[in-house]
Amino acid sequence: MTATPLQIVWFKRDIRVTDHRPLARAAAAGPVLPLYVVEPDYWCLPDTSERQYLFLREGLLELDENLRALGQGLVVRRGHVVDVLADMHKQFGVSALWSHQETGNGWTFARDIAVGNWCRDHNVPWHEERQDGVIRRLKSREGWAGKWDRFMAEPVTPPPERLAPLSNVSAGDIPTASDLGLKPDRCTARQVGGRRPALQLLDSFLVERGAPYQRAMSSPISAATACSRLSPYIAMGNVSQREVAQATWTRQRALKQAEGPGVTGWRRSLSSFSGRLHWRCHFMQKLEDEPRLEFENLHPAYDGLRDQAADNPLFNAWATGQTGYPFLDACMRSLVATGWINFRMRAMLMAVASYHLWLDWRHTGAHLARMFTDYEPGIHWSQVQMQSGTTGINAIRVYNPLKQAYTQDPKGAFVRRWLPELAAVPDDFIHEPWTWGQFDAVVSDAYPRPVFDHEHRARVAKDRIWKVRRSLGHRETSKKIAHKHGSRKSGMRHTGNRGRGQRKGAPTARRKTTPKTTAQLSLFD
Repeated sequence: MTATPLQIVWFKRDIRVTDHRPLARAAAAGPVLPLYVVEPDYWCLPDTSERQYLFLREGLLELDENLRALGQGLVVRRGHVVDVLADMHKQFGVSALWSHQETGNGWTFARDIAVGNWCRDHNVPWHEERQDGVIRRLKSREGWAGKWDRFMAEPVTPPPERLAPLSNVSAGDIPTASDLGLKPDRCTARQVGGRRPALQLLDSFLVERGAPYQRAMSSPISAATACSRLSPYIAMGNVSQREVAQATWTRQRALKQAEGPGVTGWRRSLSSFSGRLHWRCHFMQKLEDEPRLEFENLHPAYDGLRDQAADNPLFNAWATGQTGYPFLDACMRSLVATGWINFRMRAMLMAVASYHLWLDWRHTGAHLARMFTDYEPGIHWSQVQMQSGTTGINAIRVYNPLKQAYTQDPKGAFVRRWLPELAAVPDDFIHEPWTWGQFDAVVSDAYPRPVFDHEHRARVAKDRIWKVRRSLGHRETSKKIAHKHGSRKSGMRHTGNRGRGQRKGAPTARRKTTPKTTAQLSLFD
């Protein structure tokens, strides 16, 4: 055992040294052991994947590099966190455990409960710090948005000046994906993990790429470059949301004083982006307040409504991009290959699965979770249920895959990129190739006709959902759900000015009335 018990800093989804309060505060309290535990059981879950782990691993390698520059590198262990802590307590003595709070999936929630129990049993203080706008044990949504502003405006915490090296602690190794037995998932164009690429993207978005963001985010063609692409880095904590918010506010204030061509577009786009930073935590707060929404319909009236069979052939067609609707399939194939797609297309993929194919959101949601490099459980499961109509409080939004195709990809460029088997199809037929006279002779062996009638299926789905909505007791339960989870403020548009009593650095948000319970809490309208 060391002469002085250690301050263990447990890294989770916060892979950085800047704006890491647990690290800074632990360093002020005593010698620090920076710890990351690779948990094999976690990586066997249905919502995890190789692409996520590879992204994480790249961030861990850079984190180790940054920690070594401070004096003590990252210590990596593999196994159950409780077992790792027990072993370290026996070897070195643990003075305190430090970490950020995590709004993760059900598995990490149960894991954290076990860690808390171990800490209490062994009289080890566990200091958990917030790292985003989610508030643990929130009693009311009233005033939530103002609290978000104040938290994000707090000063960014610098890294410790120095960490004392620990000579008697082995560093361990960061396992490869194959070490964990992770199945290769063909994400050939995945974003690279780490803090350096995150900061590069943030800078390029705020000063170069972000000007058309507001109008370009809806199409998968323009969104790939016009969107910030920071979501996986925020989800993994390579950069803090506070850093992103403050950099955005700084740019907004500079634009407020600027003049010239394009300035108005920049202002609108960054106002829209700043609002979406609010919405990110708004949806995460739902899962924090009600963890069951990862597994159960938020509104119980929808229980047993959809086909829960995991081997449904329609599921396989949807998941592999073989539905016969080229734009829909191109979106899925793009997601499979890159780990990212813009929000509107995510919503379409989920809505088609839930309405047109009438598949249970638990299976389709797990597939999308695996595909998203930026998988954030709080956002994901809240959105999955919202797009499936099972919240009881959001608008029924049934996407027409053909309308989306003609609107978002009018020339078929996106389809042609991801469906090379349609190369011979003329432009006029690219979104409905089965209407081309030579389809059977030229294409049918390589690409299917539609596996569902989108108009008929949409009508049937709407009838089924509205039948539930009109059922006895539905409205009363919906009111309770809206009271607990509904937004108390919409728009989230920042002006760059400070309101009275507001911390310096956070622009004032324009306040609006509470939206109706049926309003769609949308990230793209």
